[in-house]
Amino acid sequence: MICDGNKLHLLVKNSPLLPGSSVFLVVSWLSVGLLMGSCGSFPKESAEAQQERRGVSGQANSATPVDVAIARQDDLQQQLEYTGTTTPFRTVSLRSQIQGQLLGLNVDVGDVLTKNQIVGQVDDTLLRTALNQAEAELAALKSEVARANAQVSNARVEVERTRLEVAQAVADAERQDKLLKEGAIAQQAAEQARTNAQTATQAFRAAQEQVRTEQEAVAAAKGRLTAQQALVAEAKERRSYAKLVSPIAGAVLEKVTEPGNLLQPGNEVLKIGDFSRVKVVVQVSELELANIQVGQSVQVRLDAFPDNTYVGTVTRISPAADNTARLVPVEIVIPNNGAKIGSGLLARVNFAQKAQERVVVPLTAIQTEGGNNQNRNPNSKPKSDQGKVFVVKREQGKTTVASKTVKLGKTNDGKVEIISGLQPNEEYVVRSGKPLKEGDAVRLSILSEKLEATTGK
Repeated sequence: MICDGNKLHLLVKNSPLLPGSSVFLVVSWLSVGLLMGSCGSFPKESAEAQQERRGVSGQANSATPVDVAIARQDDLQQQLEYTGTTTPFRTVSLRSQIQGQLLGLNVDVGDVLTKNQIVGQVDDTLLRTALNQAEAELAALKSEVARANAQVSNARVEVERTRLEVAQAVADAERQDKLLKEGAIAQQAAEQARTNAQTATQAFRAAQEQVRTEQEAVAAAKGRLTAQQALVAEAKERRSYAKLVSPIAGAVLEKVTEPGNLLQPGNEVLKIGDFSRVKVVVQVSELELANIQVGQSVQVRLDAFPDNTYVGTVTRISPAADNTARLVPVEIVIPNNGAKIGSGLLARVNFAQKAQERVVVPLTAIQTEGGNNQNRNPNSKPKSDQGKVFVVKREQGKTTVASKTVKLGKTNDGKVEIISGLQPNEEYVVRSGKPLKEGDAVRLSILSEKLEATTGK
């Protein structure tokens, strides 16, 4: 500090205290005395410190102010995201197949079912009676078939007996003819023997015909028996319909009726959803159809489970678009391990394949031959696939910049991919107060990112 009596006089004169106050005079003269005393005892080192501070301040003022950012990997293309709602992979209606009163229903909405699980009972009194009648008729037909088989057996015995009689009668007739030729018997006896042989032959043929008749009776009885067996099986099947059985494994979505109601064939009892997989239908613009195909893998996120990303498969693309909005329904199926995903959840679908992430920087950070690039159109594409980026260097307490040649990739929305030349977490200059050159001293603006905060150090 440089002592100046005039300045001290002005300080006293401009004091906010009232000039006429005695307190003002005492305090003012005491302050003057202290200040003057201190001025007389100011050491030489203070002046040197002041000179040094002025030198440092001058150096800081000569450094170029810059906005610095941290290089990060990112996906340059912002992919469209479609929203839809989760639904069961399939929904099945459990319906009554018979007429009767619903006696019981032992499940409720939300209950998880296994395939063929019994969930309810319909009154089967009439069906049980019909089954008993059918089984009684079946028993009678079985007896009829047994009797017919016995008749066939008897007829075959008769055939065998008459066959033996024919053989005996033929033998007797031949013997009588021989005796007649020898003159040992009368002609009448020989004729009687031939008549007996003919009679026995006719009886044999009648017995054979009886066998065929009895066999036909057996076949008819067996046909009636088979038909009755089918009726019994049908009656048993119809009676089994009295037990309401879940056709699939799933969860109960809705109870359509309650115990006590009279059911007709076809009446709906329950709606069951299959949640082994989950289906999402999204409305896609017709302009995006060229990039979507059946069997394609897609990414699905659910707001209900924000920490999980699911991989779904496009299973169907509707052949018809909405006439007004020109949107096409696309169906995606995603796995549901553990059956955690329910129905009606908001789903976000991204059809884009996961691309390789690269370092992405603003176009304003790319330096051209003319120097700083901050004034260029942020949406204009660089003329060359190469450029320069200034990175920050800190050495011996000094902050400077060094240029790096980088290979450029795609551009989008004022940003450009860096294929090579700039590594993640490197500090680079986004904007500067004036054109930079190699080794220039810089100072970071308040808008600059801090590497420690980014890396978590």
